[in-house]
Amino acid sequence: MTPLASVPTPTTQVGPRTESGHRDRLELTESLLARIARSRSVRERRRLKDEVVLLNLGLADSIAARYVGRGIEWDDLVQVGRVGLLKAVDGYRADKGCRFPAYASPTIAGEIKRYFRDCGWMVRPPRRLQELRNQLRSVEPDLQQQLHRAPSAGELAGALGIEPDELSDALAARSGYTAVSLDAPTRADSGMSLGDGLPEDGDPYEVVERAEWLRPALAKLTDRDRRVVELRFVDGLTQEQIGRHLGVSQMQVCRLLAGILDRLRDDLGISDAEATA
Repeated sequence: MTPLASVPTPTTQVGPRTESGHRDRLELTESLLARIARSRSVRERRRLKDEVVLLNLGLADSIAARYVGRGIEWDDLVQVGRVGLLKAVDGYRADKGCRFPAYASPTIAGEIKRYFRDCGWMVRPPRRLQELRNQLRSVEPDLQQQLHRAPSAGELAGALGIEPDELSDALAARSGYTAVSLDAPTRADSGMSLGDGLPEDGDPYEVVERAEWLRPALAKLTDRDRRVVELRFVDGLTQEQIGRHLGVSQMQVCRLLAGILDRLRDDLGISDAEATA
């Protein structure tokens, strides 16, 4: 189908947005879709589909309006909703016994939800947290209605069947669609911005902290192990080059490094999961 910007003006006019006008649009839509099913001309089918799209832009825009205020710009919501409408027109089959609005509405809503899932995150959490966030959106209003008050964290976690820590992560994921500017003030009466509190690259205090943190652990290594660490992480040599320095194979260097790093992690109290991250 042609892009929306280049779709021609429909040749058939419908009435105003009243109940009668809605019926007229629905009847005309069904008529055009029936003509599409019968047509053997690619050009004619494309023109008729464009007519259907233009007749139903209001449907796409009304569904997009349900998602306003969730972190996606209105123009983007409209565009994605209309893409969903295009897909609905392409995929609709009258012989399935479903009228077009009933088929198009979930198709449009699904397209918008996929956009939120794939493109809407400023900070993208894991899929598990995305799913919990969506469950939380439906569970929280129901609980509030039942309890006649805002539910506690424990009540929300119980309703979702999750641990409190997971709930905290899901609540934090709520803000993943939007970001606060680093130029925003830390307080209303403060002249400092959020960005002023970020450490600069090459912060000398950070270098000192890391050195002091590592010093006791490095002191426990043998002279050869410290030499391996120096060659690998200070001089930047490859395992093969280190092997030539020490007169051992690359495989032996690999094993040496693995053992050294394991001992350093143990001394520093770093878990395997933290080391992997």
